[in-house]
Amino acid sequence: MYVGIDVGTSVVKAAAFDTGGRQLAVESRPVGMSLRGGVVEQDMEEVYAAVLEVLGALTAVGRPVELAGLTGQGDGVWLVDGEGRPVRPAASWMDGRANELLARWLADGTFEAVFRRTGSAMFPGCPGPLLAWLERHEPESLDAARAALYCKDVVFQRLTGSGPTTDVSDASMPFLDPRTRAYDDEVVELLGLGRRRSLLAPVSDPVATAGARGEGLPAGTPVADGPYDLPACALGAGVTEPGDGLLIVGTCLAGLVATSELDLTGEPAGLYISTDRPGYWLRAMPAMVGTAALDWVLSTTGVRHEEVDGLLAGTPPGARGVRVLPYFAPSGERAPFVEPRLRAELTGVSLESTRGDLIRATCEGIGYAARHCLEAAGLTGSLAVCGGGTRSPAWMRLLADVLGRPLRVVEGEVGARGAVLAAAGRYGVPLDARAWTRPTAVVEPDPDRAARYAQGYAEHLDRLAQARDRARR
Repeated sequence: MYVGIDVGTSVVKAAAFDTGGRQLAVESRPVGMSLRGGVVEQDMEEVYAAVLEVLGALTAVGRPVELAGLTGQGDGVWLVDGEGRPVRPAASWMDGRANELLARWLADGTFEAVFRRTGSAMFPGCPGPLLAWLERHEPESLDAARAALYCKDVVFQRLTGSGPTTDVSDASMPFLDPRTRAYDDEVVELLGLGRRRSLLAPVSDPVATAGARGEGLPAGTPVADGPYDLPACALGAGVTEPGDGLLIVGTCLAGLVATSELDLTGEPAGLYISTDRPGYWLRAMPAMVGTAALDWVLSTTGVRHEEVDGLLAGTPPGARGVRVLPYFAPSGERAPFVEPRLRAELTGVSLESTRGDLIRATCEGIGYAARHCLEAAGLTGSLAVCGGGTRSPAWMRLLADVLGRPLRVVEGEVGARGAVLAAAGRYGVPLDARAWTRPTAVVEPDPDRAARYAQGYAEHLDRLAQARDRARR
C-alpha cells in the first residue's frame, strides 16, 4: 500500500491507497493549539506523537508499505535544534503577533519590495515577519535553534533521521526567488535577518527523500518530504494544466491556479508556489477566511453542522438582506489582498432575521471571498474543489452558483493523495495520475441564481473596499 501523511493544523491524518488510487483506510488524531492575544502556537512533540499514532494504527494491518509521501500545513516557524527537537513551541501560520511589524513594512515599502522580488505577499503568520518578530523580542530562541523549519520538515527529519531540509514549495514564502529556485539574500537583508540567514533550511530541489528509521513506519520505507498541503492538494485533485484551478474549502480558504507565467506586477497579493516542475507554478491566494468563519457562526447561533444543509435549503439566495464580510481571523486577511486589521462585519440584521439567514449569508460571504481569490489568481480553465466543506451538498450547490461555474468535487484525503503522487514521481514509481484524481461528482450552477450572485459579488466588493478603508484608519 501507499501511505500519505497530512499534518494539518488541527488534525493529523494518514491515508492508505492501493495501486489504482482507491483509498483503503484513514487514521486521524486531533492536535491542540494555544490561542492568546493573537499568538497562536502548537506543541511540536504533540504533533509528532500524533503522526506516530496514526502511522501505527494504519500499518498495524500488516500490509507492506511501498512508499510514503509527507505533506502538512505551510508557513509559521518551527524552530528546532540540531537533533530536530523543538527549542520553543511552533508559531502557527495563524499567528498574529507580527501584525504591527507587517503594518510598518506595508507603510515603508518593504512589503512591496519583497513581492516584486519573490512574488510573495507576506502576512503576519509567514516566516519573514515571525522570524523578524522573534529577532526583536525573543532572540534567545533563535540563538538556540539550528534551523527554522516548516511543519512537514520537522516530521521528515524525525521520521528519517536526516538533516534539516525543506522543499521549493514551502520555501516559496517569502524568501525563495521563483526564477532561480534559491533563496534571495537581498530579501533576507530587507527583513533584517541577515545574521540569521543560516537558520533557513537548505532547499532540497528535487524534493528530499530518505528511508524511515523505523519509528512510525517500517525501517527503510521510502519517504518523500513534500510538497506542503496546498500544492499537494492540487496534485491530488489533478490540477496540472495552466489555467485550471483548485478551491480548498477548509480552515483556510485557498484558491490556486496552475500557470507557466510569472507576473510580479499589480497589487501584491498571494504568492507563487514553486513546484517540482521548473517553469511551472501555482498562483496561490490562500485566504485566512474559511470554514473557521462558518464554525464561529454555528457555535454562536447554536446550530449543529448537520443542520446546515436544511437551513441553506430553507433560506432564499440573498439571505433576506443579511450580509457577512467573513474576515474573522485575528490576523486580518492575507489574500487576495493583505489587510492585517480587517475584521468581519454583519449587516442587514434585524429582529426578523433567522438563524438560517445568518448561516446562508456567511456561506455566501465565503463564496464571494473564494470568487475574489480565484479571479485574482487568474482562473480560466476547469475548477476542482476539495476540503471539509465538500461534505455539505447544499453548500457545494451554493458555491457553484456564487462562482458561476461547474465544480469538480474531489473527496477523500486529497492532500495525502497528492503527497503519494509526488513521492511516486520522486521514486520513479508509475502510478496512473488520472485514475488517482478522478472527481467524485460535478456540480453545475443554476443560471438564474448565478446571475443574481454576480450582482451580489459586485456589491460584496464595494462593501469590502469600504471595510478596508476603515481598517486602515
